[in-house]
Amino acid sequence: MTGFDRASGILMHITSLPGGLGVGDLGGGARSFVDFLFKAGQRVWQVLPLGPTIHGDSPYSCYSAFAGNPMLVSMEDMVTDGWLEEADVRDVAPVDHSSLNPWQADYGLAYDCKSKLLEIAYQRFRSDVTPCSCVDGFEEFCTRQRWWLDDFSLFAALMHEHGTDDWTSWDPGETRRDAGALSQARQRLSQRVEYEQFVQFMFFTQWNRLREYARRKGVKMFGDMPIFVAHGSADVWANQSAFELKSNGRPRVVAGVPPDYFSKTGQLWGNPLYNWEQLAEVDFHWWTQRFRMAFELYDLLRIDHFRGFEAYWEVSAEAKTAVSGNWVKGPGRAPFDAAARSLGPLPIIAEDLGMITDEVHRLREDLAFPGMRVAQFGFDSDDDLFHRPETYPEDSAAYTGTHDNSTIVGWLEQREDRTEDSLRRYLEGPSSSSMPYHWQLISMVMRSRSVLAIIPMQDVLGLDDGSRMNIPGKASGNWGWRCPETEFTDEIADRLHVLSVASDRAI
Repeated sequence: MTGFDRASGILMHITSLPGGLGVGDLGGGARSFVDFLFKAGQRVWQVLPLGPTIHGDSPYSCYSAFAGNPMLVSMEDMVTDGWLEEADVRDVAPVDHSSLNPWQADYGLAYDCKSKLLEIAYQRFRSDVTPCSCVDGFEEFCTRQRWWLDDFSLFAALMHEHGTDDWTSWDPGETRRDAGALSQARQRLSQRVEYEQFVQFMFFTQWNRLREYARRKGVKMFGDMPIFVAHGSADVWANQSAFELKSNGRPRVVAGVPPDYFSKTGQLWGNPLYNWEQLAEVDFHWWTQRFRMAFELYDLLRIDHFRGFEAYWEVSAEAKTAVSGNWVKGPGRAPFDAAARSLGPLPIIAEDLGMITDEVHRLREDLAFPGMRVAQFGFDSDDDLFHRPETYPEDSAAYTGTHDNSTIVGWLEQREDRTEDSLRRYLEGPSSSSMPYHWQLISMVMRSRSVLAIIPMQDVLGLDDGSRMNIPGKASGNWGWRCPETEFTDEIADRLHVLSVASDRAI
């Protein structure tokens, strides 16, 4: 378990932070949350993916596996840094913040205002008033990140020009990435390409500042990497041979999961699948680069749907449901070994939830990656103790719930009408506590043997399912929960600190 010390932390996505225009961002609200974590004795801050989102505001549907989301850039910090003036923000965003719901993100407001303000900042960057040091920093950033930034910025500029991320509908030369067509596009869209590079410069400047602030407070940043990427992304467009595509660029087969207890037709995710044979021929270079970027951003990394490296559910792209799919053997440990040869030890948590086989467990153990245990999954049966806190092994990350679960309070409310409930017998047993049930479960997760204990902020606050982050399978209305700064109280911080000290996890 390289890179892991016994610790606890909070799951809280950037968009859920207070402050900013419509959504949380990388500015003052993020630094205040680091201060709260420090006061609470928490050593880890877990976030969801940070990429630029495509549809439905989901951080798991992005048009780049490498770029940052412009909506997370702090306009207040851009004012402080001299890229904007306070009058710019007032003119573009004359918002009465008292009229906004502090518990709910407003992605429309964020997009409308920040797009205009980023354009103003870019035009100021192009003018003579920009300090030379800023220009030098931008040029150094573009040079250092050229290996992904050139393709991304051109993709984003073409997406803006054509009004769609479906790159198979673009001009044929652009779809096929003919050298002449790409050269013409770069020349035609040179200013938009530079704008996209500038926005990424802003994002990474602010992210690196936040990460350094967290490091000084003893807080590690814990990121999240989806195994699959969107078809409408710079990654697939720029690396077409690395994916299972038809000659026209459309997916031949797509990802999903088979029918199970939750769905008679399975789940059809639609992400293009990897051409693992081609990737192996170049020693999984794209994956090594993806891990390289991840560990520039984070101290720890969760791999979503880790079981796909052992075997994945392959479905024809023409299928209407996932029923007709079949299991296909994955690449195993080879991509991780290739990355480790270049990058050294990989501090990775494997998301090994769902339909997991002995082969998946063996792969995870082989790689010495901790798996995940979720307290909410431990009380559906008296016989299944796998997710009971007292059984957690050291090589695991323990959670009360994930971003896809009900909150603990919401989950408890769903069980209230059970006449025989193993959970209530468990909580009201000989070692019962006077603490509210949700704090008892937090305490159990904290006191487990798991090397990491991660608690969603909604569970810390004892919120019901009205504050749930995501309902899988629900097409809209997700990812909107926000937390006002008034909730980061000394009382909550002290309570967390006491639990962290008692479980030997505190800073």
